[in-house]
Amino acid sequence: MSEEILINVTPQETRVSVVENGILQEVHIERTQKRGLVGNIFKGRVSRVLPGMQAAFIDIGLERTGFLHSSDIVTNNLESDSTSNESEQTQPIENIIHEGEEILVQVVKDPIGSKGARLTTRLSIPSRYVVFVPDYSSIGISQRIEDEEERERLRNAILSHISGIQSHAVANAGNVVLHNTVTESELLKKGGFIVRTAAEHISDEDIFKDIEFLKKIWESIMVRAKNTFPPGNVYEDLPLVMRTMRDLVHSEIGKVRIDSKETYQRVTEFSKHFIPELLSRIEYYTGSHPILDLYSVEDEIQRSLNRKVSLKSGGYLVIDQTEAMTTIDVNTGAFVGHRNQEETIYKTNLEAAHTIARQLRLRNLGGIIIIDFIDMKDAEHGRQVLRSLEKNVERDHSKTIISELTSLGLVQLTRKRTRESLEHILCETCPTCDGRASIKTSETICYEIFREILREVRQFDANKLLVVASQRVVDMLLDDESTSVAELEAFIGRPIAFQVEPLYTQEQYDIVLL
Repeated sequence: MSEEILINVTPQETRVSVVENGILQEVHIERTQKRGLVGNIFKGRVSRVLPGMQAAFIDIGLERTGFLHSSDIVTNNLESDSTSNESEQTQPIENIIHEGEEILVQVVKDPIGSKGARLTTRLSIPSRYVVFVPDYSSIGISQRIEDEEERERLRNAILSHISGIQSHAVANAGNVVLHNTVTESELLKKGGFIVRTAAEHISDEDIFKDIEFLKKIWESIMVRAKNTFPPGNVYEDLPLVMRTMRDLVHSEIGKVRIDSKETYQRVTEFSKHFIPELLSRIEYYTGSHPILDLYSVEDEIQRSLNRKVSLKSGGYLVIDQTEAMTTIDVNTGAFVGHRNQEETIYKTNLEAAHTIARQLRLRNLGGIIIIDFIDMKDAEHGRQVLRSLEKNVERDHSKTIISELTSLGLVQLTRKRTRESLEHILCETCPTCDGRASIKTSETICYEIFREILREVRQFDANKLLVVASQRVVDMLLDDESTSVAELEAFIGRPIAFQVEPLYTQEQYDIVLL
C-alpha cells in the first residue's frame, strides 16, 4: 500500500493529510490561535466536588473548568516518589479530593461544544517507541504487535535496561543485587511503560534512548509542578507537525512532503534523533500547485463537510452529527443491481461499510455512532457486512469498538474521541436555522406576522403599522397573501405598510407601530 503524508504550513494554521493509494484518509488541523490541549499537563485546583456524579470540576486556567471522574483519579500523583496505585479507585470521590486542593491533571479530551476538557490524574508521557506512565508498575505491549517472540523481546529489553540502571546505582553504593530476586513491579515502582506499535523490530538501543528521554521529561515536569502556582501549565505536548512525525510516521510511509522550508528543517532535525531510518523519505515540497491540491485533497476536505456521501454504485450515505451521537443512514439510491433486491442491498451495504470506515477517520467522528444499514434477509450477508466493517477500521489509529448487527440492521460502535471533529473545527452553527438544518417557510413567517400584528394592536394604540422583513416574506405578503393582508387591515382598522430589510434572514421580522 502506498501511503504519503502531506503537511501544509501557514502562519495561521497547520494541516496534515494522510493519503493511502491516492485517496485521502485523515485530516488533522491545528490553528495557531487555538491549539489543542490533549496531552498537556496542568497543575489545577479543585473548584467543586460532585458526590452524586462521583466527579469533580478542576480549574486549570481555561474558560471552562475541566471534568475529572473518580475512575480517572490516582492518589498522591503530585509526589514523584509516591507508591504506584494501579487498582481502580473504590473510595467515594469526596474522600479522595476536596475543594481548594491542588492537583496534577492531564487533558485526555479537548473542550468540545459546551463541555470542558476531560481530565485524568493517570499521567502519561509519549515518545516515539514507548509511553512512560508514572503510576503504572508494569509493561504493556501494543496489541497491534502480534508476534509473541517480538512482544517478549521488547518486554525483556525494557526490564533488562531498568534492571541494569538500578544495579549500577546499587553497585555504586557498595551493595550486591541478585537479579533473579527482583520482581517486575519492584523494578518499575517508579513508573511503567507501554510499548507502541512503532517499536516493532526496533533495536534495543533506540528504545533505551526513548526511555532515558522520557525520564528526563518527567523529572522536569516534577520540578515545574512544585514551582507552579495553580492554575498553571507544567507540560505541553508537541505541536501537530512533530506529533505527526512521532505518532503517524511508520515504516510503510512512502513520503512525507512539507511545503514550509522552516518546518522541513525542524522536522529533519527531529527525525535525525528519533527516526533516522526514515530521514530519506522527508521532502521539501516546491511544486507549482498548492500541496493539498495533490490527490485533490482540498476538494476532498470540502466534500467531507457534506451530509450526503455518494457511493460508486449509485447508493449514498447520510451522516448527521448531534451532541449525543452521530447517525449514518445507508441508502441504495439509484443503484438497482443486476440480479435481485437482496443482492443489491448486500452489495450496497458492503460498499457502505468500506466508505463508512474511511469517513470516520476523515471526519474524525467520535463517541457513539449508529449505522443504519439497509435491512438484509440473509443472516450470512449481515455477518459479511459486519466483518467488512471490522476489517476496514483496523487501520484506524483511534480505538473503535463495534457491536453486533441487530435485527433492524443497526450497528452501534464507539470511537475514541480526543479532539473535535473536522466539521466542528471548520464550521459553526448556522445563524439562520440555529443548527436545525431547516428554516421556517416564508408562508409560516407570514402567518406569524399576522398573529403578532393582532397581539400588538390589542396592547398598544397606533395609527399605522410597518412590517420589516426579508425580501421573500414581503413578496409573499404583497402577492399570495395580499387578500389576507387586506382582510387584516379591515379587521384592525389600521393600514399596514411593508419594508424589505436585505440583511434579515427569512425568519427575522419586526413590527413597528407608527
